[in-house]
Parts: sequence; C-alpha cells; structure tokens
Amino acid sequence: MVSLQIGSVFVLVFLALAVLAPVALYALVRSEHDQRSAMSRSDGERVARRDSRDERR
Repeated sequence: MVSLQIGSVFVLVFLALAVLAPVALYALVRSEHDQRSAMSRSDGERVARRDSRDERR
C-alpha cells in the first residue's frame, strides 16, 4: 500500500515536471523575444560585425 502511494507521488511529480518545464522554457524564450529591438538591415549587419571579432589578427 505504501509503495503504491510512493509510486503515485512519483508519477504525479514526473507529470507535473513534464508539463511545467516546457511551459517555463516557452515563457523564458518569449520574454527574451519581447525584449529585442528592431533595426534596419544595415544596422543589424554593423552590430553583427561588431559582435564577432576576428581573433586571428
């Protein structure tokens, strides 16, 4: 009887994590998406060049 209760608790915790983890990940990605700034193509290219330095020089 006790092992059945422990098994049931384990299954409930596993199902809760299986549902909550993707929802939390979605919320984090969505909040990052909302914080982005829109820019023109030339501004984007300039920012990309500034972000990637060539360390071979």
